[in-house]
Formats: sequence, structure tokens, C-alpha cells
Amino acid sequence: MKSIFLSLAFLMIVMASCKTGAYKKQNQTYENMNTMEINMSNSSQVVVEKFNAAFNRQDVDEVMGLMTDDCIFENTNPAPDGARLEGAVAVRAYWENFFARNPDARFETEEIFAAGDRCVVRWIYRKTKDGKPWHLRGVDIFRVVNGKVAEKLAYVKG
Repeated sequence: MKSIFLSLAFLMIVMASCKTGAYKKQNQTYENMNTMEINMSNSSQVVVEKFNAAFNRQDVDEVMGLMTDDCIFENTNPAPDGARLEGAVAVRAYWENFFARNPDARFETEEIFAAGDRCVVRWIYRKTKDGKPWHLRGVDIFRVVNGKVAEKLAYVKG
């Protein structure tokens, strides 16, 4: 009887250690996935921060250097849905025209966060309008692919 009890106890210990080993392996897989997700999120946010800094300097070459050739930009105008621009040539032309019309335009980041290849920026857009300070609040949703902005979707309040 004693030998049966010891055999069962030994078997339970072996099974528990196997289960724990499997759990640890599964947990390591999740940790690796989480690390990859965090790394991707961090790199997406860094790209968007560089993009926004170049944008505030009105450096069209640097802005476009941070966008993919097949980029998409969805503007907030005209209401209600805004215009959709596709491809680097169309987006570059838009930025050149925008900066020429708005030489003092500046975006201030209120909040920024990333999840995987997506980055969200809540912002205040400031400029002078009719000789007076003017601002608008909104959100951009970016998608970053291979270290470049592939999509910039803009939304505004009001």
C-alpha cells in the first residue's frame, strides 16, 4: 500500500511539473508577443513624433521622407467627411499648398499613444486667422508600416 501511495505521489509531482513547464513555455510566448507589440508600438510612436516635429518645421521633404510612397491622408475638410488623398505626389502637393497658406500653423500634442502599428495623437492646431490667434482641436490616427507613415486620418471637434 505504501509503495502505491509513493508511486501516485511521484506521478502527481511529475504531472504537476510538466504542467508548470508547459505553462511557463506558454507564458514566455505571451511575454515575447507582448515585447514585440511594445517594440512595434514604441517605434510607431517615435515615427509619428518625428513626423509631427518635421510638420511643425514645415519641412515638406522630411515629412514626405517619413511617409510611404502609397500613403493616404484623409483631411478634415471639406465637411462632413474631408478629402482623401492617395499617393506621395498628391500628399506632397497638399502639404506644400497648406504650408504656403498657413505659415504660422503649429500642432501641439495634447496626448499621444500607440498600439502596434497604430498611433493616436490628440492635438490643438494653432494659427493666426484674420489677424487673431485661432485654434482647433482634433485627433489624428496614424498607421506606420516599416518605419514610415502609411496613413494619417484626421478628425476635428465641432
